[in-house]
Amino acid sequence: PPARSARKRAEKGGKPPAEPLPGRGPPPCPLPPGARGNVQRKFLSPTPTNNFALDGPGSRVYLAAVNRLFQLSGGELALEAEAAVGPVLDSPLCHAPQLPQASCEHPKVLTNNYNKILQPDPEQGVLVVCGSIYQGLCQLRSMANISAVAVRFPPGGSDPVTVFPSMLNVAANHPNASTVGLVLRRGGGGARLLVAATYTGFGSPFFPRNTSLEDHRFENTPEIAIRALNARGDLAKLFTFDINPSDDNIFKIKQAAKARHKLSFVRAFLQRGAAPPARRPYAYLALNSEANAGDKESPSHSLLARICLGEPAEATLNGSGETKKLTESYIQLGLRCGGAADAFTRLVSVFPARELLFGVFERAGAGGGGGGRPQSALCVFRFAEIEETIRAARNSCFVSPAAGMVTVLDSVVQGTGPACEKRNIQLQPEQLDCGAAHLQHPLAIVNPVTATPIFTYSGLTAVAVASVNNYTVVFLGTASGGLLKINLDSTMKVISRRSISVAYGEPVHPIMQFDPSDSTYLYLMTSHQMTRVKVAACNQYSTCRECLAAADAYCGWCTMETRCSLQRECTNFTGANFWASASEGVQQCPSMTILEPEINIDKENPALIIQINGTIPNLNGTNISCDYGNNIHTVARVAGDYVNQFIYCSLLPREKYPTFPDDQDHVVVETALRVNGKNIIRASFTIYDCKRTGNIYPKRACTSCLSTRWKCHWCPSTYVCVSNHSQCDDALPSYTEKQRSEKPQRNVNPCSVHMEPHILLNFLSFCLFVFCVQLHTSEKSHLFPVNLQLKDRPDRFIDSPETMTVEVYNCATGSADCSQCLGREDLGHRCLWSEGSSSCRLHSEPPQLSDLCPPPEIRKIEPLRGPLEGGTLLTIRGRNLGRRFSDVLGAVRIGSVQCTPLPHRYIVSEAIVCQTGEAQEAFSDVVTVNVSREGRSKERYSYVLPVVQSIAPLNGPKAGGTRVTIRGSRLDVGSELRVLVNTSKQCTDLRWDCTITCTMPSAELTTAVRVCVQFENRSCASYNITFKYEKNPVISDINPKKSQISGGRIITLEGRGFELVQNVSMVVRGIGREQTNCKVHTDILITCPSPAASNITAGSKPAPVDFYLNGRLYADDRPALDEEMYPEEALHISKFSLEYYADPQFFTAKKEKWIKHHPGEPLTLVIHKEPDSLGLESNEYQVKIGLISCEIQIVSDKVIHCSVNESLSTSERQLPVTIQVGKFNYTIAMLHLGGGETAIIVSIVICSILLVLSVVALFVFCTKSRRAERYWQKTLLQMEEMESQIREEIRKGFAELQTDMTDLTKELNRSQGIPFLEYKHFVTRTFFPKCSSLYEECYVLPSQQLSSQVGSQAQETHPLLVGEWKIPENCRPNMEEGISLFSTLLNNKHFLIVFVHALEQQKDFAVRDRCNLASLLTIALHGKLEYYTSIMKDLLVDLIDASASKNPKLMLRRTESVVEKMLTNWMSICMYSYLRETVGEPFFLLICAIKQQINKGSIDAITGKARYTLNEEWLLRENIEAKPRNLNVSFQGCGMDSLSVRAMDTDTLSQVKEKILEAFCKNVPYSQWPRVEDVDLEWFATSTDSYILRDLDDTSVVEDGRKKLNTLAHYKIPEGASLAMSLSDKKDTTLSRGKVLPTDESVEHKKSHRQSHRKKVLPEIYLTRLLSTKGTLQKFLDDLFKAILSIRDDKPPVAVKYFFDFLEEQAEKRGITDPDTMHIWKTNSLPLRFWVNILKNPQFVFDIDKTDHIDACLSVIAQAFIDACSLSDLQLGKDSPTNKLLYAKEIPEYRKIVQRYYKQIHDMPPLSEQEMNAHLAEESRKYRNEFNTNVAMAEIYKYAKRYRSQIVAALDANPTTKRTQLQHKFDQVIALMEDNIYECCSEA
Repeated sequence: PPARSARKRAEKGGKPPAEPLPGRGPPPCPLPPGARGNVQRKFLSPTPTNNFALDGPGSRVYLAAVNRLFQLSGGELALEAEAAVGPVLDSPLCHAPQLPQASCEHPKVLTNNYNKILQPDPEQGVLVVCGSIYQGLCQLRSMANISAVAVRFPPGGSDPVTVFPSMLNVAANHPNASTVGLVLRRGGGGARLLVAATYTGFGSPFFPRNTSLEDHRFENTPEIAIRALNARGDLAKLFTFDINPSDDNIFKIKQAAKARHKLSFVRAFLQRGAAPPARRPYAYLALNSEANAGDKESPSHSLLARICLGEPAEATLNGSGETKKLTESYIQLGLRCGGAADAFTRLVSVFPARELLFGVFERAGAGGGGGGRPQSALCVFRFAEIEETIRAARNSCFVSPAAGMVTVLDSVVQGTGPACEKRNIQLQPEQLDCGAAHLQHPLAIVNPVTATPIFTYSGLTAVAVASVNNYTVVFLGTASGGLLKINLDSTMKVISRRSISVAYGEPVHPIMQFDPSDSTYLYLMTSHQMTRVKVAACNQYSTCRECLAAADAYCGWCTMETRCSLQRECTNFTGANFWASASEGVQQCPSMTILEPEINIDKENPALIIQINGTIPNLNGTNISCDYGNNIHTVARVAGDYVNQFIYCSLLPREKYPTFPDDQDHVVVETALRVNGKNIIRASFTIYDCKRTGNIYPKRACTSCLSTRWKCHWCPSTYVCVSNHSQCDDALPSYTEKQRSEKPQRNVNPCSVHMEPHILLNFLSFCLFVFCVQLHTSEKSHLFPVNLQLKDRPDRFIDSPETMTVEVYNCATGSADCSQCLGREDLGHRCLWSEGSSSCRLHSEPPQLSDLCPPPEIRKIEPLRGPLEGGTLLTIRGRNLGRRFSDVLGAVRIGSVQCTPLPHRYIVSEAIVCQTGEAQEAFSDVVTVNVSREGRSKERYSYVLPVVQSIAPLNGPKAGGTRVTIRGSRLDVGSELRVLVNTSKQCTDLRWDCTITCTMPSAELTTAVRVCVQFENRSCASYNITFKYEKNPVISDINPKKSQISGGRIITLEGRGFELVQNVSMVVRGIGREQTNCKVHTDILITCPSPAASNITAGSKPAPVDFYLNGRLYADDRPALDEEMYPEEALHISKFSLEYYADPQFFTAKKEKWIKHHPGEPLTLVIHKEPDSLGLESNEYQVKIGLISCEIQIVSDKVIHCSVNESLSTSERQLPVTIQVGKFNYTIAMLHLGGGETAIIVSIVICSILLVLSVVALFVFCTKSRRAERYWQKTLLQMEEMESQIREEIRKGFAELQTDMTDLTKELNRSQGIPFLEYKHFVTRTFFPKCSSLYEECYVLPSQQLSSQVGSQAQETHPLLVGEWKIPENCRPNMEEGISLFSTLLNNKHFLIVFVHALEQQKDFAVRDRCNLASLLTIALHGKLEYYTSIMKDLLVDLIDASASKNPKLMLRRTESVVEKMLTNWMSICMYSYLRETVGEPFFLLICAIKQQINKGSIDAITGKARYTLNEEWLLRENIEAKPRNLNVSFQGCGMDSLSVRAMDTDTLSQVKEKILEAFCKNVPYSQWPRVEDVDLEWFATSTDSYILRDLDDTSVVEDGRKKLNTLAHYKIPEGASLAMSLSDKKDTTLSRGKVLPTDESVEHKKSHRQSHRKKVLPEIYLTRLLSTKGTLQKFLDDLFKAILSIRDDKPPVAVKYFFDFLEEQAEKRGITDPDTMHIWKTNSLPLRFWVNILKNPQFVFDIDKTDHIDACLSVIAQAFIDACSLSDLQLGKDSPTNKLLYAKEIPEYRKIVQRYYKQIHDMPPLSEQEMNAHLAEESRKYRNEFNTNVAMAEIYKYAKRYRSQIVAALDANPTTKRTQLQHKFDQVIALMEDNIYECCSEA
């Protein structure tokens, strides 16, 4: 059955599991090394798993889960393919829909698909996949890609196959019904599929309980069947079980017997026979039968069935070669694990391992619903024994029947013969093994094969076995998601055990498989995971001893690599002694012994002799040395044979000996044997120095020398310890043990303070008299150490092996009374008590008889009462309570009752602690102490009889923790009390006075226990009081399961048994800040406030929650976990969890901070709430206005309505509006209470006056508006009439232009595209639009060599783009340092803001300088755009503050400050990408369209005015008829040879050249075009005649003394004429345009002519041409405006959103709510500041030629754009400029687009600072190193130098810059630069 998930994902009858997206299965989970033990890889399944399989070589893993199939890579478990196979609409009462004739009347429901069979067939390349849906239908999927079906069955299509239900109903069709499958290969007969499935038809527990008797299972799905699986053959036979026309290859139990034989299958596997001659292949089925225990056929529950498969070459008995029916060879026998009485009867998992069969069994019926895991065991069976049992059984049945040994299964439909009977036949070996058709079959062996459990454990679910290094290693999966590894020796005895945690709480699937490609890995499956586990984690053992002692069969010690490893991971593991296995024992660990481990420091040429022990390979021929650490090595050589290897090694040089510690005469040196560069074994030796032995202990040098363990000698003459006796004539050898033991004893007499005694010292045979100095002490006594040194040699001491001391005592100290004074006699102190002076002094005479002291004085006794039995520790305090303990022994009484003093508690004279004796009856008396004299206490001690009366409460949970109170009389007696529960356990936390309170311990059972009170450890008085232990309370669920971070949310606990709970607390592990106390309401309800959380992040996983009931941690009554396998989980696993979310956010309807309210009026508040995931209920909100509650009426996800009915009259004018959720309190606004009736009257009067004035103003306004409206309508009508007249002309012109533009678009796509400028040129042109004083020279773009004919123009000369900072070398160091320091200052926000403000305050700091400074700052800070943005924002805030106080609408209107130009530059940088990707193409097409349209008509060569234009000033006011001419032109340049070029016959030759160059070079940037002056145009009139065409030549016509410029009409050039253009010779003095320009007189003449002409022509005549051009270009303009004012989903304008939000935030902070102001701010910052600049200056963006005429047209378009963004209505009339009238009709529509655009920006999700900073950082990164920032810094410095004093003053005035001394750093910059800059510049 599918494993039950610990995650509560049971699918049966429930909602189908959520499906992941197709093709996006969960990723594998690679684990870090060492994580969770041996688990190497995991793959998490979104639904519960069912089966897994491996392909042949282990390169793929197939995983089947509910509704899902996964194909994973071997080893990595990476997802390669997946397929969804459910849920589907199905019913167990319906045939599979694949059955053509099937129809079903039963309702179908969405049903999950549980996998039943997952078997690969590598030879056919198919994967057999059978599920529980559609009656157990199977699919054949491709092994290479499981998402593809390899063979569709039933096939359908044009060649249908007859399909029967038995071919479709293969597997069990219920989630909990078992199915096992096995692919069988057989010679030429193709593949077969062995299927065993639990019966799920009528009568089974799996059959739906309804009135239907329709059963599709009995006939079609036998319990066991062998089905055809030839996927490439006849599909009509696929999944059939016919082996010939008359018989079926099936095993089916009769309908009547099904109830007695409920089969549950565990596993099917192949196994060859153990008998050597045959080695027949068998198929085994492991199963469980729920047959009755008394059934004659199968009394055993666990069964092993065997089916013969037959060899390919073999023929059956009849010689036909047909396949044998499975029932003929079928035989089953029982498997019993354990004795008959206590057998583990239910089989869980099996694993065949060569000649052994390992099985995991559990006790039938164990566990079950109780929640506990069943006891299980591992048993081993031998296949040889099984086969012999089968042979004996068959022989018994047919040859010599034995009663009760074997029986025929008469419950099977295909069975033959009722019982065994004797036949006169001789069975062949093949028949004994596999039966025959003419013999009875199938058979069942009555008596089971029995084995003894070799290992027992709770909850085993799976087994896998490997044989490794003389061990058998058994892997056992558990129900708790663990893997046990046990090592067995040859006798099957467990020698070691390890645990691996795989997936906590998820049972391991019964089948586990070793990786075929690497047997050191094991594949196993849990309920939601596929896992690859390494069989051993050898690297956890760091030493050889740990490695081999672990007795892990896989692990051994790799000697030459000094690590614990698998055998195959060790280099040269096949060689002898390179790898030591655990079976060899720890004694084989490699080691070395130094034969002389103690070396004298004075020894000459010392060497180490090392003996090698353990597993080490032969070291001959290897590079070996001794390693002493610190990179010190010495040469070593090998000696001895291979069995006994010795190493000779030179000792490290003397100068490299390690330093001796100060207090030691030796040093321990560790050396390692280094082989081939690696230290493999190590040992230590000692270097000693005898000289240090004497020097370390100078006061006992001789003794130390002679008693040391080194070979040292003492030299008395020189007072030195030497290592060699030859160094000294009178050397004394080391002491023998006997000498040391006979050292003489020495006594030291104590020396009094007032005496100067002689101290007699005996040492060896000398007797010395030494005079002491006088010693003093103010303490009671003091010990002085004594050392004797020679008078003439102060550095030499007489040895005193035991330290000599003199005790000096002071009688006057520490003797407060007579007893204390005289009691010092026991210490040897001669002290005498003077009663007169009440003091203790020295007794100068020898001690006489002790004087008597005053009688004892008893000041206090405690306790005052005790029990009759005695035993109370009575403390007596006072004075003169004896001089010594012997004085008070037997001297203390209470009345006549003896009190026994305790010696360890006695304090001389001051305190006696005694144990009271037993009294016969209650009485009271004084305490007496008789020490030569008697002392009596003032207080009386009472013997009483305590009585226990009751206990409350009378019951509590068995977990303990109940606080009980015991009442009675006289309970506050004695010195010690205990409360015993059941005479064994103690009640803890005891408190007692009049009553006793304590905490009950836990109990194992629910029962009543006796409680007694024990006084003084004597008898226990219970008085028959009992306490009953009840079942523990159960918490079934908590709600809600979410809380805000602030905590305080009420969590409701549901359950039972809460009446036993006295106190409850709640703790959130990991993130909870504190423990919160809960409240018990009823027996089934507790409420707890959630704790506040800390360290919480968005998206954190739920935190575990613990509850403490009566101070005891609540835990389910679940079985204890295996602490070895789950050390951390075994402590406690919480059943509940709480998910924390951010606190809810509230605000008022309009986000206002002030709410006005008049007292007395009803108040209703509307509070808006940000959506959250908390799911708060209405009763969880509390709204208060001041201290008055606001009654909540409506609550939704976004809005809360509350009202206040009572009056808000209060002395305070302002009340806070607060909302509370749990502990979260937030004030959302202040309620401002209005004035009284007077204020209302005043308000009414003012309103009346305002109303009258408004009516008057409205009347005047309406009158004027009507007049303006009439005029406006009249103007519009005129324009519409004129538009209707020229509509035809527009349509015609538009069609022509559209054709041309389509061609142009195609050319753009074919060619290199739009000629965008590089970013750096875009920036320099935008930032410095006109040559400033800084850069007087204008600059041009760089150009590439176009061709051999087109010369290169001048390179870009902009200083900011020069790669190197051009300054003289001798000035470079200081200037670079100065600029670097100045750069650091500019990167200081405080300095830069003060710097900018200081410059702006200077009157001579012109607007031009401000713009220049802003652009230089932008270049200098281009690499730090985040910093630049923050500076810009700070400066903008200052600008907004200044504007808000005056007229906010004027802000950003012009560029008069540094920050306004900075904003322009910032927009240019941020919008560059958007400009290129979105707006560039429509803008370029519009420019091309304008140019094309202008070129359609005549153009004045002198003035540039044209027939078609958008600008009135550039309109040609003459009606000149122009005819087009198509010219065939050849030109060797710009990549093309010849083209047809269209020109007008009125075009001058320069205009023709321009059109030709434009046609040829349209795909080349303008900067690379030849100039008109550099080309000649030649006309080939005939094949022989050609003419150079020029604007002026000898043929030019002269009128009024002036030459007319030549045109095509002048030369009479016909349609289709052939022209050639070529680069002119530079020496040729070709007339240029400059030379043909008329004189000033002619210009004046033309001007007067034009003026006279204008007077004659009416405006309407040329106005129509403007409209014509406008209409023709309208589509291109609309496309441009749409691109600018729309938002693409994939490319939202990040900078625009960010800046608009910044403006809105600033407006909100300043209370600016006027939407018009916000509109104006946005318009001034983006459309007018950036887009209008771009529209007017296309040369900033493109490499094109912007003529004055195109500039004029673009000005009209820019004006229309400005009007569209404006809010003011256009007051247009007859005198209004035409440029404004032209687009007046479209402006309202454009305005709507602008407003919609602003709204879309507003509605976009807000950008965080992090997102914007990331965007800016990316912009900086893309264009880094484009500009020379040093030049920019140097130019900024010039401004700093110019205004140095003002900047320093500003820095001094600012507190922050003054505190950080920025003015000093600024002065350093000036100093560095001024020393060099002028002289360097003068030199330059």
